[in-house]
Amino acid sequence: MNIVVEFFVVTFKVLWAFVLAAARWLVRPKEKSVAGQVCLITGAGSGLGRLFALEFARRRALLVLWDINTQSNEETAGMVRHIYRDLEAADAAALQAGNGEEEILPHCNLQVFTYTCDVGKRENVYLTAERVRKEVGEVSVLINNAGVVSGHHLLECPDELIERTMMVNCHAHFWTTKAFLPTMLEINHGHIVTVASSLGLFSTAGVEDYCASKFGVVGFHESLSHELKAAEKDGIKTTLVCPYLVDTGMFRGCRIRKEIEPFLPPLKPDYCVKQAMKAILTDQPMICTPRLMYIVTFMKSILPFEAVVCMYRFLGADKCMYPFIAQRKQATNNNEAKNGI
Repeated sequence: MNIVVEFFVVTFKVLWAFVLAAARWLVRPKEKSVAGQVCLITGAGSGLGRLFALEFARRRALLVLWDINTQSNEETAGMVRHIYRDLEAADAAALQAGNGEEEILPHCNLQVFTYTCDVGKRENVYLTAERVRKEVGEVSVLINNAGVVSGHHLLECPDELIERTMMVNCHAHFWTTKAFLPTMLEINHGHIVTVASSLGLFSTAGVEDYCASKFGVVGFHESLSHELKAAEKDGIKTTLVCPYLVDTGMFRGCRIRKEIEPFLPPLKPDYCVKQAMKAILTDQPMICTPRLMYIVTFMKSILPFEAVVCMYRFLGADKCMYPFIAQRKQATNNNEAKNGI
């Protein structure tokens, strides 16, 4: 094709993409079904991971839960089984009432499997993934959610904690994707979800290791998405989840300017996950919560650095992590004193 003609075709496609994006805001696309599909969630023992598990359970997915904490992971599994029992009871009631128009999945298909796995260790990920394939089957939906934060200033942070943050928050996504993507490619079907953070789009002081890990995983996710497009594997979807500060306790103590805080409070975990689920089930490539994060990211990209610094200082975002780090340090000192160290 002549390059001039191709240029106009590309221009039209770009403009059409804007039209489609605007249409999604006005008319919400229909959510796809994940009933009966194997959904694996890392970091399922608490926080967003647990809430993702409950949401997928309500949609009749077959769940595989990974977490380093066996007890909390089993607690999540118990909640999932409770949802499955409620679904079974509802199905039985529907059948008894003679309402058999909707397809009802047998209860035996609604199962949850738990695995204790340290996603920061490559060998552990590959061995556990092999167990999942043998005991459960191939994974259709992969939710890379596990994350940690060290809570130290750079020069006070032990090298081991920096490495741990990078391994869990970033490198683990490589290992889990390499473990489950090959089958997705073979059948051209699957969905990979990367739970990142707004701190993977813009940064703040005091959490250099965390920001680096989240920036890294955003880059990984975007490159993977482009690779799937280049390979014309349109049946494999990807969704990048970048929430603002979520009130899970992970960053307890983090504060922006008190006058601004009422307008930009920490997100409720339930709200954050429900918004992410809408994006996942409608194959939305990226979701920032709240939507203000899109504007912040755009402004950071076009404004001079000194202008960004001025905005940070006005919002109190330049040192918002300092109270959180101070609390972490105090807690560490208290634990050491308690243990007689």
